[in-house]
Amino acid sequence: MIALARMRTAGFLRSGRALAPLVAVLVVLSVLHGGAASPPASAYGYSAAALFAVLAWITKLVLDTEPDVQRRLARVAVGGLREAAAGLLAAAVLGLGVCLLAMLAPIPFGGIRSPLPGSGEPSTAVGVLLGVLAHLLALLGALALGALSGRAVTRRVLPGVAVLVTGSVLTVVLGLRGSIAPWLAPPVMATARALSEGTAPAAGVLLGLAGWALLWCAAALALYARLRRGRS
Repeated sequence: MIALARMRTAGFLRSGRALAPLVAVLVVLSVLHGGAASPPASAYGYSAAALFAVLAWITKLVLDTEPDVQRRLARVAVGGLREAAAGLLAAAVLGLGVCLLAMLAPIPFGGIRSPLPGSGEPSTAVGVLLGVLAHLLALLGALALGALSGRAVTRRVLPGVAVLVTGSVLTVVLGLRGSIAPWLAPPVMATARALSEGTAPAAGVLLGLAGWALLWCAAALALYARLRRGRS
């Protein structure tokens, strides 16, 4: 499985498919951090939300790098579960690289400021840790959405793009305050709001967001596995 994940990662990078998402990541981060400096928790929370769609796009591209015949041969060789896990592992490693870039991006722009005295804002160290959590939760949801939009499920490019775009838009819309069914989307916007309140979120709030993300991701990946068995 590890060898297959390495092959898919190498194929994604060497084929040039990584160029467009990389440009998108750099543009998003430049716009976010090129203005006034923000507290780390708030800056990283909205960075994670803004990168959600790009992370899902990267996942789709990684899973679609192989020709369909080659993917089916790999499925026969290592088994369906390992073959699917290898693709998700490759996408997760690349996504973690994007998240690391996002955590470092504010440094050259001066996009992070220290908490104001007496403001109750979390310290810089706490804000950075909250930012790491926000990016990891966004990556979880992006992996699941990207997998559902992959060609192994949708068979053709256009339906896959429709799933990716619709899912990304609904994640934002359902994450707005007052949404009637926020649980239908991963907690990307909810996490960004929690980190921008001006004070460190309570432990219960963070655990709730983490549980929400894990349950949503598990449900989406279970659907992905079921659809894949029937269509691959």
